[in-house]
Amino acid sequence: MYKNLIYGINTLVPLANGIEVPYINFDNAATTPPFVSVIETINNFSQYYSSVHRGTGYKSIISSQFYENARDEVLNFVKGNNKYHTVIFVKNTTEAINKLSYRLKDEIGDGIVLSTYMEHHSNDLPWRSKYKVDYVQVDKNGRLSLDHLEYLLKKYNGKVKLLTVTGASNVTGYLNPIYKIAQIAHKYGSKILVDGAQLVPHHPVDMKPIDHPEHIDYIAFSAHKMYAPFGIGVLIAPKATFNKGHSEYVGGGTIKLVTPQDVIWEEPPQKEEAGTPNLLGVVALIESLKILKSIGMNKISNYERELTKYTLERIKKVPHIILYDDMDIMNKVSIISFNIEGLYHETVANILSLEGGIAVRNGCFCAQPYIQKLLNISIEEMKKYKQDENLLRPGTVRISFGLYNDYQEVNILIELLNQIAYNRKKYNLKYKTLLST
Repeated sequence: MYKNLIYGINTLVPLANGIEVPYINFDNAATTPPFVSVIETINNFSQYYSSVHRGTGYKSIISSQFYENARDEVLNFVKGNNKYHTVIFVKNTTEAINKLSYRLKDEIGDGIVLSTYMEHHSNDLPWRSKYKVDYVQVDKNGRLSLDHLEYLLKKYNGKVKLLTVTGASNVTGYLNPIYKIAQIAHKYGSKILVDGAQLVPHHPVDMKPIDHPEHIDYIAFSAHKMYAPFGIGVLIAPKATFNKGHSEYVGGGTIKLVTPQDVIWEEPPQKEEAGTPNLLGVVALIESLKILKSIGMNKISNYERELTKYTLERIKKVPHIILYDDMDIMNKVSIISFNIEGLYHETVANILSLEGGIAVRNGCFCAQPYIQKLLNISIEEMKKYKQDENLLRPGTVRISFGLYNDYQEVNILIELLNQIAYNRKKYNLKYKTLLST
């Protein structure tokens, strides 16, 4: 579906035997390919590309207007409020969360930040390094425990200033009930940040009115997971968050006045965006949002859900397969993690690439505590990996779909997985030798 929208869709790649086959990309949770129209728009806009802000030339005026108007386009996509929210352009979700963790220091102070055991490292480490952090537990299926969330909020009795949670897991695809979570957080006086990196490209998002108990206070996401891989990310937050203080990065574009003794800072969002902005990254993002809106996020979500359902129904029949999925298709985005019993996850991923031209990802996907929970690896067991860096690391194989993947590609995957599963010993021997050289 929608293959004609994707740049490079007909690219051929070599297999281990030298034959070239069409590339099958099931690694969209990491990075999506660009839309054709994104590439075309970048090329077309480039003739007007110029300095953003303060330039008096015609091209500079065009560039500055586009850059500033883009903020409203982004807000409209997630139903934010331009009177209340600001849009800050950054490199990616990681930078957005790091920025917020720095800028909330006065607001949070010695309060508590609640994270969860299912977070990407980018939504854990920035908080861990600056605040007192506690973690919401997950159940045996990798789902967030809302009972434990409420227990922690009650336990800290108003000291929790921020709950930071992924909208959709980059390991299992599980969709967190962000609106219910927001309502619980607000009930106990906490704000909520949603890491939208895996949510926004695949599922409709509504930040909701600011007086609604389910509203989302902060959200961050990345263009490179939304068919616009040109180095731009987004942080949406209340303007008031940035009124006081200054950015962790300062310099050109962030000030109104500088003397040898004083600095008067710009208003947000300008004072949060030091240096020359990534205008072409914003151009790419806005074009991708237009395409996604023209298709319809509900339509995209439904198609990817059906493709995921089709895949789960077939992959669970593969011999020796271990799925890290509770099969609740209505509450996940298009991500499936698995292992094949008796084969190392890296071996499986390499076989898929070298013998099928299929791109997947393997490992812990920057969510090591979550993987450890899913694989039932204890803290004591993890100590041996700290002591011996040469030990093979635990992990899984992850397939993740985009709106352009189709059923024929899934059939090729399932056929090869069956072949791998039935010939585990042969593959173990073959690739153990190959991968060690």
